[in-house]
Amino acid sequence: MRANSVRTRLAASEIVVNGWLSIASSYSAEGVGHSGVHAVTVDLQHGMLGFSDALAMMQAISATPATPMVRVPELNPAKIMHLLDAGAYGIICPMISTPEQTKTLIDACRYPPLGNRSFGPSRGLLYGGPDYVAQANETVMAIPMIETAEAVERIEDILDVDGVDMVYIGPNDLAFELDGHSGHPRPKSEAALLHVLAAATKRGIPAGIFCGSGEEARTRIEQGFRLVTPGNDFAHLTRSMREAVRVTLEDTSREIVAQDGY
Repeated sequence: MRANSVRTRLAASEIVVNGWLSIASSYSAEGVGHSGVHAVTVDLQHGMLGFSDALAMMQAISATPATPMVRVPELNPAKIMHLLDAGAYGIICPMISTPEQTKTLIDACRYPPLGNRSFGPSRGLLYGGPDYVAQANETVMAIPMIETAEAVERIEDILDVDGVDMVYIGPNDLAFELDGHSGHPRPKSEAALLHVLAAATKRGIPAGIFCGSGEEARTRIEQGFRLVTPGNDFAHLTRSMREAVRVTLEDTSREIVAQDGY
């Protein structure tokens, strides 16, 4: 079976840089997959896309060195299994707050006897290889997203569920709940996410986190996070465009001043 580079990098104590896609475009997905990131996550929770878009985007990512992952919209075993059958090598599931929810996620990602994933690998065979079914349980990643106060309070129980491959922190929802806003400073949620990081690290479970920029991602790596997402495609697109507009108008103004002589 094709290796999961996220797993192999983490096993080798290497950092994983994860791209994040919210725009329905296989062209963009292919470009991001060739950008140097190690994984690309298609966002079906807050992204402006559906299953058909995600399928085409994962097909595009498959032509790149990056590993395709998906953030599902909710804890729905049928949807999780469908996306795994479509070729996702990792499932990030939002709003996981209890060990019971964690087990439901893991069971949906594992074939029996380790879980209850239904047989029907479909495109998984095309991407993963002919031994996909035999190797999927050791290759596909089940990743609960920690972003509620309850999840922080119960993080020890969540991490004790057998089969958690990684935890992924959603800092903005955590800030809304604990600090009452998503801006800065947010001391309560910052302390909470560091608590989650410490609990996961103690057990040898890697922790990932969404970041607003490359600079923030660097800081999170220094804190001990193993997978970082330095913003999503829409944020990078609009940020780059704003900067291009700023530079263009700034240079144009200088030219006009020079031509007018004052």
